[in-house]
Amino acid sequence: MKFAHNPLLAELLPAWRARLMLIVMMALFGGLVARAFWLQVVNDEFYQRKGEERFSRVLPTPASRGRVLDRNEQVLAMSTQVSAIVAESRPTRSDAKANPKDIGAEKLSPAQIRQLAELLGMDHREIARRIPENRGRSYLKRQVQPEVAKQILALKLPGIRAEPEYRRYYPHGEVSAHVVGFTGMDDNGLEGIELAMNRPLTGQVGQRRVITDARRNVVEDIEVLAPPRDGGDVRLAIDARLQFLVHSKLKQAVTDHKARAGSAVVLDTRTGEVLALANWPTYNPNNRDQLSGPPLRNRAFTDTYEPGSTIKPIIAAMALESGRYTFDTPVDCSGKLFFGRASIGDAHSHGTLTLAEVIQKSSNIGVAKIAGTFKPSEMWHVYDQMGFGSPLRLGFPGEAGGRLRPAASWKPVEQATMSYGHGMSVTLMQMARSYMVFARDGDLIPLSLTRVDTPQVNGLQVFSAQTAREVRRMLEMAAGPGGTAPKAQIPGYRVAGKTGTAHKLEGGAYANKYIASFVGFAPVSDPRYIVAVMIDEPSNGVHYGGQVAAPVFSDIMNATLRATGVPPDAPVPALQMAKNSVTGKEGW
Repeated sequence: MKFAHNPLLAELLPAWRARLMLIVMMALFGGLVARAFWLQVVNDEFYQRKGEERFSRVLPTPASRGRVLDRNEQVLAMSTQVSAIVAESRPTRSDAKANPKDIGAEKLSPAQIRQLAELLGMDHREIARRIPENRGRSYLKRQVQPEVAKQILALKLPGIRAEPEYRRYYPHGEVSAHVVGFTGMDDNGLEGIELAMNRPLTGQVGQRRVITDARRNVVEDIEVLAPPRDGGDVRLAIDARLQFLVHSKLKQAVTDHKARAGSAVVLDTRTGEVLALANWPTYNPNNRDQLSGPPLRNRAFTDTYEPGSTIKPIIAAMALESGRYTFDTPVDCSGKLFFGRASIGDAHSHGTLTLAEVIQKSSNIGVAKIAGTFKPSEMWHVYDQMGFGSPLRLGFPGEAGGRLRPAASWKPVEQATMSYGHGMSVTLMQMARSYMVFARDGDLIPLSLTRVDTPQVNGLQVFSAQTAREVRRMLEMAAGPGGTAPKAQIPGYRVAGKTGTAHKLEGGAYANKYIASFVGFAPVSDPRYIVAVMIDEPSNGVHYGGQVAAPVFSDIMNATLRATGVPPDAPVPALQMAKNSVTGKEGW
């Protein structure tokens, strides 16, 4: 079979054309080799940097916040590791060119969002709202429990990852809430010791370099750039045992008297340590949904009130120091004391009382007459030395200083009323500290919220030791039979203290509402502790300090003395046996 002849097939291609094509191809191939050599060997920094930006990341390593401990190293606050669930969006220029492995949370389906919302305990619409539309990241939920975070990561949702962080836990809950306070989401102190001691408690965040996959999940730790440094522990003066007792007794008193609020503190007279501090109402710092409103107020530090008769022992001490009065100097307390149209009187007519009895019976007339023998500047100076009118500067957030007007502005009637605690204001902590001068030998030492291992020998000498001892005897009379606070008594211990009952100021005028208070110490033979109690607006039929606050003092001081092993200094009254109505013999 013969094929048709085609003259084109008979023609041969010129040799130079084949050689040219070969040379061009070899030049192009050589160019590619040269470019590859340039990029990978000579100048590889650019693409290496881009690769590292894509798969190498520097992540923070959280540091644990220091613990808050009581004086016996019981934990009051600690940090537990949790996770923050983060959504990252990485939209590309064109969906058609998108890499399926390099997508972010913006590609989550409605079903996946609902699944995520169910695990986080959130509304699916809120989850969708928090996912960023543009390139970026946002928190879906902070402080998620580790087991929940594991379940979420197991879903392998695009753009969803968990970052380690810490959550504060308070083992004693509401009992020590006003002392310890709480932290915010970022582990910074917001209230209490957590805020006051935020700097020593806060740790230093570290850094680590990691390799991530296309979904930004960490697949390998490369190196530690800076190790995290945990915060230091803070050891408080608070005794967790006493704190629980004070909290319980105060809560019961506020409930029994249908009061609006209350506060109580316990101080160590030797060291100035605050051993217990409780307020009611309170809050649970572990429940962040309730961290707002009046329960947050640390009333012992932030709320001021007119101290009433608890201020009177200071006037008695001034009288003794002046040399014009002695323990038994008579003072006419009959009738009324007039200042123009204003008058001062007592709830009961007393006639003539000794200086000691003025304190025992709590005579307004008697103490006002004594105060009138001093210049306003002299009285102001002593009040100032006692710490009234300015904050104690313990570093506690929101601490109030109270109100003590300059002496130059005092009118005679105002000086008289300030001698029994009206026309001025104090905090309960200030009032408790002021009684240090009577529980010690006339000197005043600073208070401490942290543990003090060495007792303070000398403080600011306000009164002589002899004056302090004589006022101590007066206060023992006030807390005993014939005084205003026999309900402050404790079997087996000698106690001393003073009641206070003051009207509340509302809108610049005194209302028919009261503050009942008591400040005292024990044992009188060697004062060891000071307890101060304030009950705000008791409304269950009684409102006097001796009826409302003194029994709370007795309960708290009794528990404190026995819990710390302080030996009794008074004989225990013998038990009287009841007689049997049938036999006439004594028996139970």
